[in-house]
Amino acid sequence: MSDLLELTVVTPERVVLKESVYSLVLPGVDGYLGVLPNHAPMLAALKIGVVKYRRPGGEFSPLAVSGGFFEVSNNKAVILADSAERPEEIDLNRARAARERAEKRLRSKAENIDFHRAQLALQRAINRLRVARWDE
Repeated sequence: MSDLLELTVVTPERVVLKESVYSLVLPGVDGYLGVLPNHAPMLAALKIGVVKYRRPGGEFSPLAVSGGFFEVSNNKAVILADSAERPEEIDLNRARAARERAEKRLRSKAENIDFHRAQLALQRAINRLRVARWDE
């Protein structure tokens, strides 16, 4: 039995992360999921949220994800994310501007506003800000 999971996080553009971890917490569409080594095989859909993984050494690290899928089997965990970012990759000013744009759209009374799309944009921006400020 292994004490670690091999975690790989992939987006359509790149491999974001590939390392051994002790545990994972993921934003499943039906709630957060906890995964430890030797977990039973599983496939789950992900929503916008924070993936937390615990590295050897004990500290948790976050990733901002905006949906996708997760699979674990034989101590290999794979996240196929629509997008995923580490804290150091997030531009705070850009994330703040995205949050402000989404909030403005949601306050708008215009008929042509897609409120569902604006709500998702707001969730993504808030999630990115949360991950960017992880250590604060």
